Amino acid sequence: MRWALDNLGLLGQLTIAHARLAIVPVAVALLLALPLGALAHRVPPLRGTLLGLAGLLYTIPSLALFVLLPPMLGIPYLSDLNVIIALTLYALALLVRTVTEALESVPPDAVASARAIGYNGTSIFLAVQLPLAGPVLLAGLRVATVSTVSMVTVGALIGVSSLGSLFTDGLQRRIVPEVLTGVVLTALLALLLDVLLQLAGRVLMPWLRAERAVATA
Repeated sequence: MRWALDNLGLLGQLTIAHARLAIVPVAVALLLALPLGALAHRVPPLRGTLLGLAGLLYTIPSLALFVLLPPMLGIPYLSDLNVIIALTLYALALLVRTVTEALESVPPDAVASARAIGYNGTSIFLAVQLPLAGPVLLAGLRVATVSTVSMVTVGALIGVSSLGSLFTDGLQRRIVPEVLTGVVLTALLALLLDVLLQLAGRVLMPWLRAERAVATA
């Protein structure tokens, strides 16, 4: 506790950096996963290929990807961009499957009804499928976010500042409180982002509250 109080400025900087390195990849991955998941859902022959590639990508160790990407993309090893791109790929691997499964959870009758009253492909996706797929999508997004917060710490091994820097520095200098502070703050950040996603889900999907109220009545 004393070590944390003596280093509040540093902890604030590292927490902000860690949050940015986690939020940006998840946001970009979600934007990419929505069309890819929709494509996998609409074109069954592509489903196996896309999900297979996503699963294969997720098996690559994060540290290996941090080392492989810079020479492939011409970016510095010790850069936030390296970590952001790598974590975007990992989050994308999770979210492509999530979006596909979320769209598959939408009742076919709802899609057929929307088409019968004149909705086209895009409007069906935005007004019918996406809202109905929301609960499944939100659950997958929460998993991807917590996973990404955890993986950001690995970036400290290549010199990118985050809460993971407390792990590496604390271990090298044998300062146990520094390591424990990093663990606690990383867990709290993951919890905070998860709670914010839950709150966002309640705001964006208010009908779920009504359904729960009816179910418990």
